Amino acid sequence: MIREQFRQTKGTRGEKDEFESKLLDLARVTHVRAGGKKLSFRAVMVSGNRERKVGVGVATGLDVAQAIEKATRLSKKNLIEVPITQETIPHEVYAKFGAAEILLKPQRKGRGLVAGGVVRVICTLSGIKNISSKVLGRTGNKLNNALATIEALKKLKLK
Repeated sequence: MIREQFRQTKGTRGEKDEFESKLLDLARVTHVRAGGKKLSFRAVMVSGNRERKVGVGVATGLDVAQAIEKATRLSKKNLIEVPITQETIPHEVYAKFGAAEILLKPQRKGRGLVAGGVVRVICTLSGIKNISSKVLGRTGNKLNNALATIEALKKLKLK
């Protein structure tokens, strides 16, 4: 009797996860050493609740599932709170991370999410509905663009 109850509760933890997670990048990483090649996977995940909280996590694992799970856990651990006023950001902001440069501009209501790639995913998961952005850096590195976007969102202050 007790074993059956334990089996039923074992799989469910009780609380439902309020955060959505999205895979930004998955890379196969190879280290060449004296003994041969060592293969691993690097995952970049974004988690957000569409209500002002968003985070980015990066992790490596021996297989894809392990890397994604670790990155998701890290993204939920590194959450930041985004100040949102009238479904947009309070002011224009610029941030640089490595070779990645991001410019975020507030937009009036109804304009929509005018952003591409990584910035669009992060803004969607943070709950920003009207914003205009531009990736100014010449890099296509999704990880650096994501971290630059997070840096820009951290610089925001309510006026």
